[in-house]
Amino acid sequence: MGLLLILVSYSFAQDSNSSYDLRDSSLIPSKRIPQHNEWLNNAYPFPAKPRNEVEIGVKGGLSSISGDVRAWLPTFGFGAHIRKALGYTFSVRLEYDYLKAKGLNWQPAFTGYGANPVLSQYYNANAHEPVFYNYSTTMQELSVQALITINNIRFHRAKSGIAIYGLGGFGFMTYSTFYNTLDASGKPYDYQNIINQFGPGGFTYSNRKDVKKALKDMMDGSFETLAQRDPSQPTVFGGTPVRPVFVFGLGIEFKLSNRFNIALEDKITISKSDLLDGQEWQETGTTAVHALTRDYDAYNFLSLGLNYNLGRHAVEPLWWINPLDYAYSEINAPRHMKLPKPVLDDADGDGVTDQFDHEPNTPAGCPVDTHGVSRDTDGDGVPDCKDKELITPTQCQPVDADGVGKCPDPACCKDINARLDSGVIGGGPRRCSIGDLPSITFKGRSVTLSKDGQALLATVAEKMRNNPTCKVAVIGYGESSKSAQQLSWDRVNEVIKYLVEKEGISSDRFIFRYGQTGGDENTIDLKDATGEEGPNTVPAPHPNLRRR
Repeated sequence: MGLLLILVSYSFAQDSNSSYDLRDSSLIPSKRIPQHNEWLNNAYPFPAKPRNEVEIGVKGGLSSISGDVRAWLPTFGFGAHIRKALGYTFSVRLEYDYLKAKGLNWQPAFTGYGANPVLSQYYNANAHEPVFYNYSTTMQELSVQALITINNIRFHRAKSGIAIYGLGGFGFMTYSTFYNTLDASGKPYDYQNIINQFGPGGFTYSNRKDVKKALKDMMDGSFETLAQRDPSQPTVFGGTPVRPVFVFGLGIEFKLSNRFNIALEDKITISKSDLLDGQEWQETGTTAVHALTRDYDAYNFLSLGLNYNLGRHAVEPLWWINPLDYAYSEINAPRHMKLPKPVLDDADGDGVTDQFDHEPNTPAGCPVDTHGVSRDTDGDGVPDCKDKELITPTQCQPVDADGVGKCPDPACCKDINARLDSGVIGGGPRRCSIGDLPSITFKGRSVTLSKDGQALLATVAEKMRNNPTCKVAVIGYGESSKSAQQLSWDRVNEVIKYLVEKEGISSDRFIFRYGQTGGDENTIDLKDATGEEGPNTVPAPHPNLRRR
């Protein structure tokens, strides 16, 4: 177990680099060179399968028969094989095994051997003479096996130092079985002494070791008597029976290097014979009735082997290679793939790719700088593509939405405007040119300004600052009831309060009107009220006052 743990650690420490260079033509057999050339020229999607090494190996281990007589362990065998990969998963193996097995029953038989033509020559079943079945068998097996390995297909590592496989196949075996029937003087063993020693009820499982020790002390270990054979079975090698067999098993290989590995394997062979252990008759209690045992005999070979990969100008056996290695290597570092010309996204089509574009939504047709930002030659905040006054002097800024600035009047104009405003010239004060003003909408019974409403009031404040002589009437509707009038009053007051406190417009520039007719109760209108006089002109109240 310590050795296996060392081998496992070493196996997992194997190099995980690429298995081989698929472009190396020396690794491709001649019959697959056309496919290889087509693949190199991108005319075929799959690379050719490389020439791979052949595995040869020797093994040794514990062998035993599972039959009608209990196994006498340990017994050993050895084997040799040659293995060739058919693909990355399947391989085929030709194997020869030479195995030894022994058996010894610790329970006596009294009548069952009566039908055994060999043992019945030495013991009288009619007299119920005791017999302890035993055997020694030599087996030789030649089989062809198919092996399947799947753990080399790995998604997260290039290579593995361990290969787990299953096997199954068929073949032929010969066997030669002998009994240890005679002692050193050539006489049959007298087992009555063993019966007397342990008594009729002494052959229990708990006493098995003592019974077997007593039997081994009595027996000389010669195994000189040829066991019963089935005359209907074909024979080879001077009368040795030959039988078809089926094999199956599991194994695990541990890689030591790209050439050497060791394998731990357990192989089971099912034979078409019930005489591998020399016994096929049941104990029926009477010599008048004989019955065959139920099953054919099988044998097991638990082995540890050393394998070597043989070959030149070839990769290691394919069951050690991950077939996904090439695909992942190409994805990580392409060497063979035909890659398309890279296309970098430019969502707004300004010529600057998105990853470098500081203004990803530039309007179509607008010239941009190297950062994808619309050009603004005069720096007035309006891009050149929308600027109707491409170069606005600094003193004329800020500008309107079209990029047109408003330059300050000369000193003479200022004097004339002041005279016009005062009425010294022109016959009276100059009319206001503030223009149309927006309406503010409230939802439900709310008196709170929305974000859109605040933005509209900001434009109103800007116009009032640009027209300092203008007054604005703030008009609310709703005369149907006292509650409607109160709501109208609160909303008008909220608009004026915002313009005074947030935008800094003087409160004496507003005309306060609430509860008016002819309008939407949820709307507050703002209109030019310059010069308005009369009973309906009401100065704005203090913004913190509430109507009672």
